Amino acid sequence: MIADLSHIPLAERIRPKSLEEIIGQEHLVGSGKPLRRLVETGKLFSIVFWGPPGSGKTTLARLLSHETRAHFDEYSAVTAKKGDVLGVVKEASARLKAGMGQTVLFVDEIHRFSKAQQDAFLPYVEDGTIILFGATTENPSFEIISPLLSRCRVFTLNPLSKENLKAIIQKGALELKVDLGEEAEEFLMSFANGDARQALNLLESTFNLYQRVTAENLKEALQSKFLRFDKKGEEHYDTISAFIKSMRASQTDAALYYLARMVEAGEDPLFIARRMVIFASEDVGLAQPTALVVANGVFRACEVIGYPECAINLAHGVSYLCKAKKDRSSYDALRKAQEDVKKYGNLAIPLRVRNAPTQLMKDLGYGKGYQKYDQQSYLPDEIKDHQYFYEPGA
Repeated sequence: MIADLSHIPLAERIRPKSLEEIIGQEHLVGSGKPLRRLVETGKLFSIVFWGPPGSGKTTLARLLSHETRAHFDEYSAVTAKKGDVLGVVKEASARLKAGMGQTVLFVDEIHRFSKAQQDAFLPYVEDGTIILFGATTENPSFEIISPLLSRCRVFTLNPLSKENLKAIIQKGALELKVDLGEEAEEFLMSFANGDARQALNLLESTFNLYQRVTAENLKEALQSKFLRFDKKGEEHYDTISAFIKSMRASQTDAALYYLARMVEAGEDPLFIARRMVIFASEDVGLAQPTALVVANGVFRACEVIGYPECAINLAHGVSYLCKAKKDRSSYDALRKAQEDVKKYGNLAIPLRVRNAPTQLMKDLGYGKGYQKYDQQSYLPDEIKDHQYFYEPGA
């Protein structure tokens, strides 16, 4: 008799069972790539998986443990207590002494662990009692204590491409035995925005409600109270998205409303303030350079003061950023320059702008012809006519 798996969420039912089944993240799991090599050698080490929601962090953690035959304990930093971690450590130590192999402690959303919680299991990562796998959507440099981070390798996961999402959606449709039209596929890919779990949840919910998956039914399902999303995760990312877009549009009331929602939900004030620091350079930029000073001031105030009073500092900064003029010229210029770096690699730097600390280098022409305020391009010859920065309003 075939077991009924309909009670198991679709995303879980089609979760990859081997590295070969993983869609996307070829830079990590492809032939000769680091996680593929880890499995081939069987030598585990502590890892932080950093990437956007639905990109495969949990899947990779589980697969690496399974394929290296390590015991796997999984916790979420949102609900796990210090005692839970110490319990895993005790069992892991006994397992090692009995010759039963290594233990992987996987902590989802590790950025939500406090410094004290991270300090608690640092000694056991250091002495090899446990192998730590952490998953985070936040920059580990900011959210994970330095001693712990220095003992982990950080692997960055990319957002899933449109082609990746299409393959995953088609796999989900095959599992549900439902036909998908091109319009429905396009809707799901657009809605997911790189997050496979979002796409699969909406696909499954629509199928459960209507037994047919069309673009129109997908839109209807989005409005349904029966939609089965990870509401904590979805609300977290949707709210910060609405917050940033409101500031970008200079809609102060909307930005303050979404700020209030995050504050009332207990969102980490440094998470909010960090987004404001980024926004000050990315969106306000040269139009009002003091925005970066204000945003940094807000971040520092949140560090020193904390809740509840630092909510006032956040509101001050949000109002300022909303009212500031906007200019993305520096941000856009950086992205264009990065495109050239990726396209051309490390092109030869013109000799006249190279450093010449030795006589040999001077004899070879390093620094020769350099003059202050020279109008001749300092870019490599292959791209000397490329322009990245455009004056605002030009």
